[in-house]
Amino acid sequence: MTAQGVKSSYWTGVRDGAPFLLVIVPFAMLFGVLATEAGLNPAEALAFSVVVIAGAAQFTALQLLQDHAPILVVLASSLAVNLRMAMYSASLTPHLGHLPLWQRGVAAYFLVDQTYALAVIKYEKEPQLSRAEKFAYFVGTLTPICPFWYVFTVVGALVGATIPPEWGLDFAMPIAFIAMIGPALRTGAHMTAALVASVAALTFAFLPYNLGLLISAGLGMAAGAEVERRVGAA
Repeated sequence: MTAQGVKSSYWTGVRDGAPFLLVIVPFAMLFGVLATEAGLNPAEALAFSVVVIAGAAQFTALQLLQDHAPILVVLASSLAVNLRMAMYSASLTPHLGHLPLWQRGVAAYFLVDQTYALAVIKYEKEPQLSRAEKFAYFVGTLTPICPFWYVFTVVGALVGATIPPEWGLDFAMPIAFIAMIGPALRTGAHMTAALVASVAALTFAFLPYNLGLLISAGLGMAAGAEVERRVGAA
């Protein structure tokens, strides 16, 4: 391991992460706009993004807060949406699990879909990378992603504050979810999970506080896992 190798790994991560700006910028702005529609000011919208830093969970929590759901339902729903992070963490543990505590803390906080996808592919392709180079690459991937999520959340909140309330932006929420979920439907297990969850969400829509969301999420994950198990056993 050399300082040059660590530096090179960092800048490779930056280059690999840069294309995700095309997704991060509009979605961060959309969250900021919708946050102001829900009654948050720019500082509160920024704090939301800094504390949660998970787009799908943020949109879910925002929708439930707008529906005046109990805080426990909001937290449980957001946790259900983000359960995939536990699998991401387990997948990266062989590569980053032996780093110093502060570095593991950085990796855990900035573990999002984009940084995970880039990191796991890189580590599998280049297993000879040292731990320092792996961490440098991970930090490189988050550099053009996570800070811009914060920045454009504020930009979106400032823009949203200038939009007259009578215009309404309720339509943007389902569009945002469709745009996030659509590209993830890559396998039969994914599509089964989405179909079962969608049908269950409609079936249990009558339940109060959007509890149908929790039920449909559980059923969707169970269905997807079963399909994946059967395909793997075939």
